[in-house]
Amino acid sequence: MPSTLDLALDLIRRPSITPEDAGCQEVMIARLAALGFRVERLRFGEVDNFWARHGDDGPLFAFAGHTDVVPPGPLERWQSPPFAPQIREGWLYGRGAADMKSSLAAMITACEHFLAACPRPRGSIAFLVTSDEEGAAVDGTIKVVEWLEGRGEKIRWCLVGEPSSSAQLGDTIKNGRRGSLNGRLRLRGKQGHVAYPHLAQNPIHAIGPILGALADEIWDRGYECFPPTSLQISNLHAGTGAVNVVPGELELLFNFRFSPAVTVEQLEERTRLIVETGLLNEEVKTGQVFQYELSWNLSGSPFFTPPSELVTAAAAAIRAETGLEPELSTAGGTSDGRFIAPTGAQVIELGPTNATIHQIDERLPVADLERLSRIYQDILRRLLA
Repeated sequence: MPSTLDLALDLIRRPSITPEDAGCQEVMIARLAALGFRVERLRFGEVDNFWARHGDDGPLFAFAGHTDVVPPGPLERWQSPPFAPQIREGWLYGRGAADMKSSLAAMITACEHFLAACPRPRGSIAFLVTSDEEGAAVDGTIKVVEWLEGRGEKIRWCLVGEPSSSAQLGDTIKNGRRGSLNGRLRLRGKQGHVAYPHLAQNPIHAIGPILGALADEIWDRGYECFPPTSLQISNLHAGTGAVNVVPGELELLFNFRFSPAVTVEQLEERTRLIVETGLLNEEVKTGQVFQYELSWNLSGSPFFTPPSELVTAAAAAIRAETGLEPELSTAGGTSDGRFIAPTGAQVIELGPTNATIHQIDERLPVADLERLSRIYQDILRRLLA
């Protein structure tokens, strides 16, 4: 039986820059079909996805992951080509080594070993795999989940193979994620010559107090194991590029990472009040009236899986393999778990260390591949044997 490393090398060699799959899914499908999985290829838009299931009865355990990777960046800065994986001094180098082709390989080999030892588990095993996680994420997992819901197929336990570990494999289990809400503020003033400010309305000047108020606002105090909601300004654009022109418009982009302690509607309303209060104060001070537009895009709602069957099984498997007591965490960005959790599934993220994900010379310890496979296999045993 080929090793987890062999399969990971095969996957990393395929330049699956989002949303391209580059044949990764067919490699996985061949291995799963040989185990008796029923595979359904699901193409939505330009995105390849698949759903594979072994067994008909519940409970249903699903591995979830993505074959797409982020662009490698400047090739000349890599010590070795990003899609020609190399092993150096005990480390596996390549784009996707940590995020998340090694996890996909470990999931496959874990199933191979588990089903060899337990050919008739007391439930079913499934794979939900997409090539649209690192990009727009509109034709990937969210569409597969809608398709599953449409035919009444329910996941009880879902393990997402995102790189959750910090310093050592298994030191962290992500059992939830904050929500992500993107905002865009457009502020309209009046363009003019800098030498005649009384004939212009400068939106950059007007935005100053608003920025301060947004940055100083305490949105909540956190929720259970969630940190407090945070707001970050990501872009601010105004001006024509000329030093002698007062800009007539300004665009501000910002993002909330929010806990369950606050709702999307509350964040939107409180932001609107801060903007309108700031503009009203500007009108009182200068007599200038600015028009504004606020628009929103919800990337994902927060989700949380309390200590339960899946969390307990994962923690026990980690202890057995590594001797570590994993920390439960909701920190970090979003993942496709945000689309699966609303169906009622218990969802965790468990995978390699994340110190080099999305970076030049992405890598992970070679020894961690088989260790991760054994952890996944032990989780299956504890839940389905």
